[in-house]
Amino acid sequence: MNLLPFHLAIPVDDLEAARHFYVDLLGAGVGRESEHWIDFDFYGHQLTVHKVDAAEAKPATNPVDGEQVPVRHFGVILPPPEWEALATKLEAAAVDFLIPPQVRFAGEAGEQRTLFLCDPAGNGLEFKSFADPSRIFARDDD
Repeated sequence: MNLLPFHLAIPVDDLEAARHFYVDLLGAGVGRESEHWIDFDFYGHQLTVHKVDAAEAKPATNPVDGEQVPVRHFGVILPPPEWEALATKLEAAAVDFLIPPQVRFAGEAGEQRTLFLCDPAGNGLEFKSFADPSRIFARDDD
């Protein structure tokens, strides 16, 4: 499978707080920018943050494997060593996790490591990892 980069645009109420979060904490690169938006190289994908006057309300959630997952979120699937390194870095930075690093769907087809956090504007992010990447779309009946 040859994956192509995606483009995602999200609202933020403070461009410099977004820059600090995505660049300094998550390691994103900076592409083009203006006084109203910044393009980030987010794990090879184009993430654009657009300045808005106010952060959006707290996102709605749904229950998933015993946790309240923000309905609107995005993120990446990382190889296990990269996921572990990121989880360790975020824990050391005392990040306020929505859902702390954990294993979800243990023993099931979709077993994965996952963590959730919000950027400074309240946009939900999920980072996950599969021990066996061929199981990313696996179903329990496979």
